[in-house]
Parts: sequence; C-alpha cells; structure tokens
Amino acid sequence: MLKIEVTNEQTNVPLDEQRLEDAVRMILQDGSVANARISVAVVDDPAICKLHRRYLEKDGPTDVLSFVYQRSGEFLEGEVIVSAETADATAPRFDWPAQDELLLYVIHGTLHLVGYDDTTVEAEAEMRQREQAYLARFGLQGRY
Repeated sequence: MLKIEVTNEQTNVPLDEQRLEDAVRMILQDGSVANARISVAVVDDPAICKLHRRYLEKDGPTDVLSFVYQRSGEFLEGEVIVSAETADATAPRFDWPAQDELLLYVIHGTLHLVGYDDTTVEAEAEMRQREQAYLARFGLQGRY
C-alpha cells in the first residue's frame, strides 16, 4: 500500500496536490516500492532555510530536501520537502510556471528516496534523464 500525504504550508504558489501525489506514486511504483509512507511538504523559504541549516549545515534556501526514515525490503518511509518560494523565484528563468518547477522538485526528491543520487557526473546525468522521463509523463520537458 502506498500512502502519500501532501501538506501545503505556504501561500506563494497555488498547489495541485493530486499532481504531486501522482508523481510520487509513479516513481515508487517504477522503483518496485510496494509499501510506502511518503510525506511531501510544500513550504516557504524561511522554513526550508531552517531545515537546510539544521540537517545539511548550509545557509540559505534550497529547492528540495529529502529524507529516508526507514527502508527495508519493499517498505519505504520518507519525506520530501520543497520550497514554493524558491520555485516561484526560479521558474521565470526557465520560462515555465512555478507549479511545474515544484513538480520537478518533488520528482527530484522522490528519486533520491528510491535510491538515485547526483553526487557524480554520471549519477547526475542519470538523475536528469529520469527527471525528464517523469516530466514527460505530465506533458512537460525539463528546463535546466
């Protein structure tokens, strides 16, 4: 059973919670995760700044943070936290709506939950390819 909960803790960007949930569900299913509890929190920059500092010891806002709380067999529990304010500020550079930028952040964070990383050039290329594939399922093309 896949349990995905989206919480909206910001007012900058109108949110399509079902779209974000659908993205998480696709990635989990494609990653053969049959049983999961995933939380997606959409926050503002002050909230993500605090978390960024606390958990990564970095100052300033970031686009997405992801945390795996438990992984065993086919069970995964984790959280993806995205900044709507960062999405709203970044989206115009790529000429697409903040909602699409947020979707990219959720996809990226969920890919981390299922085991992808972007710590090497090769891994980053694979991550970008996966992001593009999931965006395409929503009729979008990633803009980096």
